[in-house]
Amino acid sequence: MRTLVIGDIHGGFKALQQILKKVKVTKNDLLIFLGDYVDGWSESPQVLDFLISLQKTHHCIFLRGNHDELLCEWLNESKDNLTWYKNGGESTVLAYQSVSNERKQKHIQFLKSLQNYYLDSSNRLFLHAGFTNMNGVDSEYFPKLLYWDRTLWETALSLDENLETTHKFYPRRFTLYKEIYIGHTPVTRIGELIPVQKANIWNVDTGAAFNGPLTIMDIETKEFWQSDPLPYLYPNEKGRN
Repeated sequence: MRTLVIGDIHGGFKALQQILKKVKVTKNDLLIFLGDYVDGWSESPQVLDFLISLQKTHHCIFLRGNHDELLCEWLNESKDNLTWYKNGGESTVLAYQSVSNERKQKHIQFLKSLQNYYLDSSNRLFLHAGFTNMNGVDSEYFPKLLYWDRTLWETALSLDENLETTHKFYPRRFTLYKEIYIGHTPVTRIGELIPVQKANIWNVDTGAAFNGPLTIMDIETKEFWQSDPLPYLYPNEKGRN
């Protein structure tokens, strides 16, 4: 059985279809989705419909992204904000104009069911963004940070690669888990288009919301497969650009 981790989709249903076809996903694979299924490209409702169906036939773990919570609040409580609207929410609001109330209720139920993190039997942690508590995710005082935090990745980027893990300056957070898989902060911000490893942290968000591809990676072999860059799949849309 393979464990396959999938980066931020952001409404790019065509890209999701591409990578699942490329990786030749089977019912024996475990699929771990790192969150941010919505906001950006025009097919957020289609992405959620597909994931809801996929979990009936495949082994899936769906983690919560910050955009998923923002959509859930809008659908369930009519909670809106300008920041969300400008950061991908506009395309989602427009897409939901043609979605029935019955479908919306299914999407709300799905969004509420998302997990904040997943820890496997090999002490590998999967979550959307990061955590701040030095004792780990179970001790996080503010659970929203699990899908909003950027300090974990920023610390990894700034870390001296020659620093030993036993050094008193080495970030304790990094020593708690064998590996940590995240999305949330696109690696395109540092000029990359493929998954990036810093210390024991793997960032699998390859910028699908913007100009990059969507990525799926085998966590054992570190082999990965990618879609076409999203602007090629949605040539008449702007995504989050």
